[in-house]
Amino acid sequence: MKAPSPLTLILGGARSGKTRYAETLIKALPAPWTYIATAEVWDDEMAERIARHKADRSEQGWVTVEAPVELWTALAQVNGPVLVDCLTLWLTNLMLGEHDLTMASKRLLAALSARQSPTFLVANEVGLGIVPDNKLARDFRDAAGRLHQEFAAEADRVVLMVAGLPLVVKGAPER
Repeated sequence: MKAPSPLTLILGGARSGKTRYAETLIKALPAPWTYIATAEVWDDEMAERIARHKADRSEQGWVTVEAPVELWTALAQVNGPVLVDCLTLWLTNLMLGEHDLTMASKRLLAALSARQSPTFLVANEVGLGIVPDNKLARDFRDAAGRLHQEFAAEADRVVLMVAGLPLVVKGAPER
């Protein structure tokens, strides 16, 4: 049995270039590429955004799988390189649905460790700003910080995106 494939965690702020960078990395690998989207439709603007992203990806040869909660199941069902976008929305869905965060994280880590193809996880770094003014926002910030630490510990490579520039925090830089 061959060793599990590399896991890359790509963190950064909003519009920092995380997804674009992950797409560049995955497109250097043989297709098919799978894009696992975790977003849910909350309003008309989000519905339009999701539709636009799906159309853009399908034109580029991506296979899109939607997994707003059971991300571990989606990962277990696909082969080849995968880009998960994003852990932050996944965490939002879990928290708003009052799911067990610890169990969900364990299931996701188990699914990732079983994968035999490269996996790229995109997540928003939300802990660099001010202390949120309400309990839900503080709970979310804290949960995201714990989640990032947990996944960064397991990742082969961690990249922080700043203004479109990748800063390798852990592991070897891409060639």
